[in-house]
Amino acid sequence: MKRLKIFISLLAGLLGFQAILTSCIEDGVSTSASDQPAFSTDTVRMGSLLTLGPSPTNRFIVYNRHGKVMNISDIAFRDDDAGQFRINVDGMSGRRFSNVEIRPNDSIFVFVEATLAENGKNLPVEVLAHIDFRVNGVTSSMPVKAYGQDVTRLSGDTRFSGTASLSPDRPYLVNDSIVVEEGATLTLPAGTRLLMHDRAEIIVHGTLLVNGTVENPVEITGDRSGFVAASIPYEVMSGQWGGIRFSPTSSANEIHGASIRNSERGIVLDHCGGSRATPALVLHNSVVRNTKNYVVEAVHSSLTAVGCELSDASLGILRLVGSEHLVSHCTLGNYYLFTAIGGPALRLEHVDPEEETDDTEDSELPWMSDTEIHNTIIYGLGPDLSHGDLEGLPVTLLNCLLKSAGSDDQNFINCLWDTDPLFGVDRDNYIFDYRVGADSPAIGAGDTDRRYPLAETDMLGAPRLPLPTVGAYQEAR
Repeated sequence: MKRLKIFISLLAGLLGFQAILTSCIEDGVSTSASDQPAFSTDTVRMGSLLTLGPSPTNRFIVYNRHGKVMNISDIAFRDDDAGQFRINVDGMSGRRFSNVEIRPNDSIFVFVEATLAENGKNLPVEVLAHIDFRVNGVTSSMPVKAYGQDVTRLSGDTRFSGTASLSPDRPYLVNDSIVVEEGATLTLPAGTRLLMHDRAEIIVHGTLLVNGTVENPVEITGDRSGFVAASIPYEVMSGQWGGIRFSPTSSANEIHGASIRNSERGIVLDHCGGSRATPALVLHNSVVRNTKNYVVEAVHSSLTAVGCELSDASLGILRLVGSEHLVSHCTLGNYYLFTAIGGPALRLEHVDPEEETDDTEDSELPWMSDTEIHNTIIYGLGPDLSHGDLEGLPVTLLNCLLKSAGSDDQNFINCLWDTDPLFGVDRDNYIFDYRVGADSPAIGAGDTDRRYPLAETDMLGAPRLPLPTVGAYQEAR
């Protein structure tokens, strides 16, 4: 009987403790209108999004900075009747949520995505909605802002024959490839934007003319935006599309005022021939950067590059194989981010007539690489040049800034050796600014006797004379 009384007493105590615990939990939920959530941002800014396509995911944090449990009785979009936005609250997807609790001094994540409808405009159109959070009879709102950009979609191989021109009115989303047929000419006017999907290429059998300007450059880049991870933007990711390839039948190509980024192979000229007087490609006041292979390869194809930033690649920056080349007022900078750099910034091949290669017996190939490089910076991680001894070879570097320690001779004239240009590169924060610093030795060190009409101003419109700076940019950062 005594044991029964003890058991009953224990049972009563447990029941009493449970009642007290339940009462504490119930009393721990805030009912005060002054206890409201705090947010990690004042607006969810989703940027410019391509209409009809899914957006990158944006997120923000909802905080309970109070000492009691916060019950959010309702979370929903107030003004998104078209259903263009979607949310995920604490791991659950939907458009409306009820009775979401946040523990004292804790938080939850809210993720936002969008698929915006076409708007029929050429310029981006603002789309604004609000997510309402109702707590204890009070509503707090989070604005969600995006800009919908209509695009012209090119699916399948899009082939151009005759004389054709794209429109700068709205961007092109290129899902496969653009092909310029033999004998055809395709022009990209100032302001044209090509957003290239995975593996898409531009293949030129005829002639490509790119006519960007300081005010309206032509942009060719991948179609991904947003972030790969929390702090890594797609803008720093190479290999997002194939690149631009000029076939042996291509000639008289010109690229002015372009920004070409984030490809697999950059620009490749494949046995296009030409000479310094009639180059296969004139590349002028343009940026070509961030590739998995070389930025520019000219294989038995004459290249003239003036005023260009060629930067950041896994294998190297500029590969010149045979033929005649002119490189003036360019910056060859390499601080590629994701792998060790596999070769020199400037690789010269077929410079030695005694070299033995598979194509030495083809008498039609422009065997010797006759190369002039003026007022150019070659600097970064990895070596700068593939050849240390160019004696007797038709290669001249004049008024160039080099990473190597060396001295002038008949091939290297008035060069700045073992000299840091003081780029504004910060790899840890994904900043790749190839303008030189205010105290850079490159300032005013350019040659004024070698004047080319294409080099009179840099790609930002700054005049080079009377004291030209070595490299692509005239003015310091």
